[in-house]
Amino acid sequence: MVEPVGNQYVVARPVYSENLFDEEHEKLHRYHKTFWDHLKLYFRCSSQRVKKIALGLFPIFSWLPAYRFREWILSDIISGINTGLVAVLQGLAFALLVNVPPGYGLYAAFFPVLVYFIFGTSRHISVGPFPVLSLMVGGAVIRLVPDDSARNYTSMNISEIDEKRVMVAASVTFLSGIFQLLLGILQFGFIVIYLSHSLISGFTTAAAIHVVVSQLKFMLQLPVPGFNKPFGIIYTLESVFSQITKTNIADLVTSLLVLLIVFVVKEMNDRYKTKLPTPIPIELLVTVLAALISYFIEFEEKFNVAVVGTLQEGFQAPVAPDVGVLQKCIGDSISIAIVGFAVAFSVAKVYSIKHDYPIDGNQELIAFGLGNIVGGSFKGFASSTALSRSGVQESTGGKTQIAGIISAIIVLIVILAIGFLLAPLQKSVLASLALGNLKGMLMQFKEVGILWRKDKYDCVIWVVTFLAAVFLGLDIGLAAAVAFQLLTVVIRSQIPSCTVLANVGRSNIYRNRKDYTDIYEPEGVKIFKCSSPIFFANIEFFREKLITAVGFNPLRVLRKRNKALRKIRKMLKKGELQVTPKGLICMANHTHESDEELDNNRIEELDQPTNMTDLPIQINWGADLPRDITVPRVDIHSIILDFSAVSFLDFSAMRVLQKTLKEFVRIDIDIYIAGAHEGFLEKLERCAFFDEEIKPSMFFLTIHDAVLHILLKKDIANSPKLKLVEEKGSSNHYVNIPSYGLRSWEYTIPTETKF
Repeated sequence: MVEPVGNQYVVARPVYSENLFDEEHEKLHRYHKTFWDHLKLYFRCSSQRVKKIALGLFPIFSWLPAYRFREWILSDIISGINTGLVAVLQGLAFALLVNVPPGYGLYAAFFPVLVYFIFGTSRHISVGPFPVLSLMVGGAVIRLVPDDSARNYTSMNISEIDEKRVMVAASVTFLSGIFQLLLGILQFGFIVIYLSHSLISGFTTAAAIHVVVSQLKFMLQLPVPGFNKPFGIIYTLESVFSQITKTNIADLVTSLLVLLIVFVVKEMNDRYKTKLPTPIPIELLVTVLAALISYFIEFEEKFNVAVVGTLQEGFQAPVAPDVGVLQKCIGDSISIAIVGFAVAFSVAKVYSIKHDYPIDGNQELIAFGLGNIVGGSFKGFASSTALSRSGVQESTGGKTQIAGIISAIIVLIVILAIGFLLAPLQKSVLASLALGNLKGMLMQFKEVGILWRKDKYDCVIWVVTFLAAVFLGLDIGLAAAVAFQLLTVVIRSQIPSCTVLANVGRSNIYRNRKDYTDIYEPEGVKIFKCSSPIFFANIEFFREKLITAVGFNPLRVLRKRNKALRKIRKMLKKGELQVTPKGLICMANHTHESDEELDNNRIEELDQPTNMTDLPIQINWGADLPRDITVPRVDIHSIILDFSAVSFLDFSAMRVLQKTLKEFVRIDIDIYIAGAHEGFLEKLERCAFFDEEIKPSMFFLTIHDAVLHILLKKDIANSPKLKLVEEKGSSNHYVNIPSYGLRSWEYTIPTETKF
């Protein structure tokens, strides 16, 4: 019974062990479904289930019939136009990261949007090229079709090199789409949980550094070959600085000017976003202005600058991926598939929470997988979502993926009709626009200080991920970062926090004894807490910490006692010891025998429970023993293990725990386990954990239940009157005993009453 008394409460209930509580409250034994039960349920067929699967696979049929045409269509059109213009420019710019002609970036900004419109579950993200993925695809492209400035392309012209690179990019994209589709079908959407925020932040920041370095050759117009290998960024910088005197000044000045304008206007957009009706489309304005200047001043001829050139008009026929490329790019494709999904799902989740609608991770995998398969078939490259482009779509009023379709129409117009207008545009302008979209990623450096103050493990993960991705490359760096992150989880679980608890404030609250001054520790009782799952990797650490907390090794004490009993039996047999009312008295000098002699090659017998049935007296190990017989003193009689934070216990750890508890029981120390989660006791019973020494009665609901049980048991053992009352009393143990300064479960806080 619980009754409120102001800001306090009154509790009156018996002291409960787990078994007593289950019996009194008639615990139900529920049937837990087996793997086969879940499998049958998953594959059962009904009209309702078919409908649910169909709507899940084609989300468009869920939201499109409910589309509020009059309220939303104008917002979606405006948003789609703005997003489409940004998508065109980003598609052209990010194609430079892939090392393919800029026009192929438009295919990557078109086809995935159409597929996502049908299969995607997010209403606000803008699907298309993403700089990190573009750089990862570009790494595979450079590795398989490397730059070779020494040959001056005498054996192969530039168009043939570009065609090969386009096929590599398309094949890698196709394979990454296959992986995403398979992960979605197999319901592996949860895989994103293994990429923490710190890892993604460090990885994308490193990718931004790679993007900056990769664009230097376009900004300076230098013939820098690609280095897709560990420490490739260092080789790239070495190549750039070795040729720095050959820099095209016109490209450099144009790049710096465009970067300055883009950064300033983007900062204005961020600072005055609440006052501006729509963000200033600075990328569009800069591109139009630069194209006009290049066209009328004829930059290409006068200053020998690199320009975009003629874009492909219309679409090319779909092609099958190159099997040879697929075999060589499996690792790249897996990395691209996981990173692309992780970034897109993270952004989609932010908008789904903001606008209160659900998203499905598995369906997102299917949508992006199909988008990359279709995009790769039409010679596009990997797609995800760009943070800036999605921000434009959402901030300009986009309500649904209708805005995405409108943006795809804008891209389609450029592909079919007006792409030729971009032909005189300098590549250095596109490179600057690509760098202009990296501000958010580069600003993530500020997270290092924040993480160091909040969680040093996360800070280390960020730094290691960043360094690995920068110096080892994005593919190897990602694998190394994930491995390191999992290693930190193993370390943290392998070295759990173990503390000794004490009663605080003479109530039912138990906290770390080192953190408070007003504490109470029952005499002879140790309360030990482990704040982690216990499994094969940390069970020995748990055992060592428990032994340190109690101050002795139970196995050593047990062996010492058994050795002492052997010695006592020998001395009694020789008449060197005599039994008196005061105990054992040594009658003669005993010849010293080494421990090795006493062991008598039967060391396993020393680990068995002490047996004194054949002795004329029961040995009190806490009293003085005869001369030459020494046994470590044990000052505690009970240990309470707080398992409230132990979420699971595997079989290997269970065996070690059982052995450890038996060692304590065999030296007459009572063991109690409190706060074990539901199902813990049943699992131990299934695994034959209990026997004559380890019994289910050691489990109690709370620490306080176990403490009160110990105090009651001790008091009954020391008082014949209480023992008589206990025999006549009820099983609920409502007995008048001293409170020992603790408030029992029948009390009114803060007064102390009877048990």
